[in-house]
Amino acid sequence: MNNVSYKVALGGIISSLCMLSMFAVVVMPFLYLTMPMIAGALITIIAVEVNKSWAFLTYAAVGLLSIFVIPNKEASLIFILLFGYYPIIKEMIDKLKSRFLRIAVKFVIFNIVAVADYYATLYILGISDMTEDFAMFGKLGIYVFWALCNVIFFVYDYALKGCVEVYVKILKPKIFGKHTKKKGGS
Repeated sequence: MNNVSYKVALGGIISSLCMLSMFAVVVMPFLYLTMPMIAGALITIIAVEVNKSWAFLTYAAVGLLSIFVIPNKEASLIFILLFGYYPIIKEMIDKLKSRFLRIAVKFVIFNIVAVADYYATLYILGISDMTEDFAMFGKLGIYVFWALCNVIFFVYDYALKGCVEVYVKILKPKIFGKHTKKKGGS
């Protein structure tokens, strides 16, 4: 199961599931943040089963397809800017010895991406509805939303860890049997 055809097949299946979750945004536009989060969580299966390189290839394929195929460009953008690759690099960040440094690195990444997403949505995608939505909350509306997004990111980071543990400890043994080895190699 460690050959190239297995890796390609698994990557194709995960890519399809990611694209399916991204397409769900078309039907339920209010989930434009949730569905890219789910798509990113699915990519962790590639990181666990194969390796990070293949996970990044899957992320690139889904990101590229989502740009061209998904009508909701905001969802595609946030997937590309954060939720597609963050689950892959999360394990490396979690290996940092200092808890403070781990948290700081995660929130620096998130806040840089949040600002980049905001400006890309405004100036590249030309969607200015966001600024009007914040205006109804007053001058501090954008900052309240930003703080709320940081809380949501904290919950997402914690939930992502739980999802990986559930996959490795419960789902993987049921799918592949109890005597599975961690996949590796390139």
